[in-house]
Amino acid sequence: MTLGYQRPARFAFVKAAWHADIVNRALDGFTEIIPADQVDVFDVPGAFEMPLMAQKLARQDRYAAIACAAFVVDGGIYRHDFVAAAVVDGLMRVGLETGVPVLSVSLTPHQYQETAHHNAIYRDHFVLKGKEAAKAALGMLEALEPIPA
Repeated sequence: MTLGYQRPARFAFVKAAWHADIVNRALDGFTEIIPADQVDVFDVPGAFEMPLMAQKLARQDRYAAIACAAFVVDGGIYRHDFVAAAVVDGLMRVGLETGVPVLSVSLTPHQYQETAHHNAIYRDHFVLKGKEAAKAALGMLEALEPIPA
């Protein structure tokens, strides 16, 4: 996809380092749909840091869309629900304030256990979610293209 018939669109992909073995699979799925040479990848420490990174990237006027991936798990305290809600709200606000589509591949499972079985399930699920985010990014570019900035 090109922007204004100029150059191929560039995409940013922000990923949290917590549970990287699972989260990184979303990038795999994303680049199955959008070529890797059109995607700049940014690592952040955790999910909570993604909205700030997305905001900085969106303000550069370089990216057609930004995808953010994180895996926020219940560590035995109620904090994970607050983190997940803050992250998704922050990402949504970045998109609304900048006009750059910001997509969330941030999952918060309620029954996650750090076992080989659950890790395999979520690795596969993140590939699927990465593909869905890429399709949503392309869909938003198409939907927004006829609308003047």
